[in-house]
Amino acid sequence: MFPLYDDNRTNRVPWVTRVLLVLNILVFIYQVNLSQPALEALVTQFGFIPARLGEDLPGAILTMFTSQFLHGGLLHLLGNMWFLFVFGDNIEDRFGHLPFLLFYLASGVVAALAQALFGGDPTVPMVGASGAISGVLGAYLVTYPHARIRTFLPIFIIFLLPWVPAIIYLPYWFVLQVLSLQGGASNVAVMAHIGGFVLGAVLCLILPRPRPRTL
Repeated sequence: MFPLYDDNRTNRVPWVTRVLLVLNILVFIYQVNLSQPALEALVTQFGFIPARLGEDLPGAILTMFTSQFLHGGLLHLLGNMWFLFVFGDNIEDRFGHLPFLLFYLASGVVAALAQALFGGDPTVPMVGASGAISGVLGAYLVTYPHARIRTFLPIFIIFLLPWVPAIIYLPYWFVLQVLSLQGGASNVAVMAHIGGFVLGAVLCLILPRPRPRTL
């Protein structure tokens, strides 16, 4: 099931979500215009490499943030940005603009740490916004469990567009991440997805929800 849109209205214009979308796209455009050696150097310098935690802690911490704006390919970028587009506006509405930005970046950092602690080869650079966006998904589940998500569901040659409650769709997504751990080696940082999702859910359980306002 792939999410298309939700029926969850917002009270705020999602400026931070829009800026994040634009920044990720601009960085990717920059990436694709680099030569292969320059691109590899960029990923090595600004991607998060877990092994660096024991060698250059300040540098490793910095790359926990910079790696969130790099992507491994067009499909990687499009998938992440679509999930951010569908779910990010509501979580920005829940937190407010600046708190949402801090929440988003913190989710990405915790996701990187989860991958470093429980993931695979610590010398492989990790890039992508999926850890931060997984935090958004966890927050959405806790905050809007009964919101409905229009999904694309192909069944052989039949294409369905069912409405699926968030309380069903997002646990389904999370279970897929857990199950993918059983698949062995992968170039997907699954533990980052799991870590980001759990952090997002926990933060929304413990942090008070501010009063909605319009901007």
